[in-house]
Amino acid sequence: MPWIAASLLSALFLGCYDLATKHAVRDNAVLPVLFLANVCSATVWLTLMVLDTARPGFLPAGLTVAPLSGTQHAQLLLKSAIVASSWVCSYFAVKHLPLSIAAPIRATGPVWTLVGALLILGERPTGLEFAGIAITLGSFVGLSLAGREEGIHFHRDKWIGWILAGTLIGAISGLYDRFLLGRVGFTAATVQAWFSIYLALLFLPLALGWKLRWWPRHEFHWRWSIPLVSAALLICDFIYFNALRDPEAMVSIVASLRRGSILVAFGGGILFFGETSSRTKLLAVAGVLTGIVLTLLG
Repeated sequence: MPWIAASLLSALFLGCYDLATKHAVRDNAVLPVLFLANVCSATVWLTLMVLDTARPGFLPAGLTVAPLSGTQHAQLLLKSAIVASSWVCSYFAVKHLPLSIAAPIRATGPVWTLVGALLILGERPTGLEFAGIAITLGSFVGLSLAGREEGIHFHRDKWIGWILAGTLIGAISGLYDRFLLGRVGFTAATVQAWFSIYLALLFLPLALGWKLRWWPRHEFHWRWSIPLVSAALLICDFIYFNALRDPEAMVSIVASLRRGSILVAFGGGILFFGETSSRTKLLAVAGVLTGIVLTLLG
């Protein structure tokens, strides 16, 4: 099924996004990184929108942004506010936690998305798909608990609380994505364009507060990984949104497959950031692969 292949491709770029994010925020001020990364994304979409206005029909249909009513703008502004809240929590946590711990915790988001999809959207995965999701998510939990071997105690570390908050809010965003793309009928380009623009606007006052030193802050250093955060997310989300538009797509399956990104983040964390590996982590990664295979077979 095309939406499954799209979900896996989205997972690859999501893993690259995690690596770029870690590089961008490590020993750096988080709020300017968030603002500038989203300015890059908004600039790309504003350029495409201006080009489409100047030369109608020049862009492929998949990159054309549809005109919106005031209500539709409000719906996309709400999505942006949800994501902004999730990202503030997640980015600060990623800065202070090893990526091989933070990424798996973020990956438990499909647990909550699955619960929401079952209770709210009425989705019913097959038995094999459900087993695949359960094994995948169980492996994520096991991988997260491996953090204890590195001295990270979940009940005492405040950044664990931040990453959990970001994950729960992100799960709400996942359900809302399905509503916007599957039921309201927004195109992927329309959601991504206005979502990027509104995010940049929402992060602007936070960036100004950082600049004016309204609170104690860290210094900001420009890094090449900041535009890479934007590029990886643009590609990842564009593929993801199009997968959700498929009438046969199930948000619980898409969300689970997307979390295959942990394989990229896990390997990259060890290779590029010198993070520790362990038998517990490796077994959990094997469980992730098993869960994805079962989901595909279902």
